[in-house]
Amino acid sequence: MRLKEIPIEGVPYDQLRIEKVPAAPAYQPRDPELVPAANRALVVNPDRICMPIGAMWAVLGVHRAIPFVQGAQGCTTYARYTFCRIFKEPATIATASFHEDAAVFGGRRNLVEGLRNLVVRYWPEVIGVVTTCSSEIMGDDIGSFLKEARARLRAEIGPEKAEQIALVQINTPSFAGSHVEGYDRAAKAFLQTLATKRDTPHDRVNIIPGLLYPGDIREIKHILREMGIEATILFDISDTLDAPLEPPQRIPYYPPGGTRLAEIKEMGNACATIALQADAGGSGAVYLGRKFGIPAVAGPTPVGVAATDALLQHLSRFTGRAIPATLRAERGRLVDAMADTFHHTMMKRVAIFGDPDIVAGVTRFVCELGMTPVAVAAGTFSKRFGQEVEAAFAAYRDLFLDTPKVFNGSDLFEFEEYLKTLPRLDLIIGNSKGVDIARELEVPLVRVGFPIYDRFGYQKRPIVGYRGAELLLYEIVNALLDYRYPDDRTQQL
Repeated sequence: MRLKEIPIEGVPYDQLRIEKVPAAPAYQPRDPELVPAANRALVVNPDRICMPIGAMWAVLGVHRAIPFVQGAQGCTTYARYTFCRIFKEPATIATASFHEDAAVFGGRRNLVEGLRNLVVRYWPEVIGVVTTCSSEIMGDDIGSFLKEARARLRAEIGPEKAEQIALVQINTPSFAGSHVEGYDRAAKAFLQTLATKRDTPHDRVNIIPGLLYPGDIREIKHILREMGIEATILFDISDTLDAPLEPPQRIPYYPPGGTRLAEIKEMGNACATIALQADAGGSGAVYLGRKFGIPAVAGPTPVGVAATDALLQHLSRFTGRAIPATLRAERGRLVDAMADTFHHTMMKRVAIFGDPDIVAGVTRFVCELGMTPVAVAAGTFSKRFGQEVEAAFAAYRDLFLDTPKVFNGSDLFEFEEYLKTLPRLDLIIGNSKGVDIARELEVPLVRVGFPIYDRFGYQKRPIVGYRGAELLLYEIVNALLDYRYPDDRTQQL
């Protein structure tokens, strides 16, 4: 039965059928003047999220830390919902709960009272104060507000307890960037606030992972263990956003793991800093290099053979540790898998989209597999992204079937419209926002990057390192087999 409107008593779920009616009987070509994102005053199907979410992601990777969002309740609710969809874990995020009065008179009272309530109820060790569009546009003087909040805490809970709580100010106006820059600003803010001295240099290495999933960080830890290297991983979400369920749990609940406050304070004494993603965390590495003269490397994201080789070489150079036989064997198994599957990946046309660091890393890897990246798109503009993908193209251009198209800071509308003009496309690699595009074009989608919310377990599966690249390779090959390989020939594999 078709209904023109939903009755007031509602419709039972077992009787509910939603039919998508196309706006036109056939595909209508777009106005070519309006397809490029640069020609439009609006974004259609954006491949990025607001800046505060990146900062909240970072704060959740610190032990007993809680993000405090200086904005409206929706800014926090959306973030908690997003993290829950992706990580299947609860995310404790506090809010200043702006209403009309805060929009007129400013958020001083909300911040001071909100921090006081957060402390006496949860007793965190670190609070990351994350600003939003509204507080930035109003011009809230967050620094002065934090001094007032600190004074009130001293008066109510005592100077000793008040000083044990670290307050980190992270300015993240959404209109000035995406979640990628939000994470990057958080890395710099934490180091500026907490890593304030270099008095006892040691042999530990700083690792800033960027917007990688718990499975990726565990793979980085595996590499460090195999090389016998002690490291501080800033914003370690491997346990905070992938925590075991072990009742009974104490209230307030803090998941295990996360980077300890004492470890962050010691990052100024490290022998080197490696930011695995130049755009998400690279500013923190640069800051430590300029402040204390600590050698710093920003990127590339260690996806594939060459990028993982580069990471291991950096670690070996900074620490003097040799690359062990176990990691060489992992590299050999990856190369063996590439040799076993090259007849499925060679000369395949692939389109890649997502965050700039992930897209650049995956682009180089598919080039290593003999594939042609016909289109690569970064949802967040990045100068480094263009340089990295062009370097990959230069190394493998002789093997390409077509000239790659680069979209830097574009949206998925422009990306999709370009893909529809291609005579052939075999695969799309990107996050869950590409599902409708893949269905429209009838090509497989391999899910990589942030966000992945329509599949379970992907946050636990690494793509970095040799083992992560091997898993990604199998995902790519199996997706191609599901879509392109005749059923009656599968026994010939």
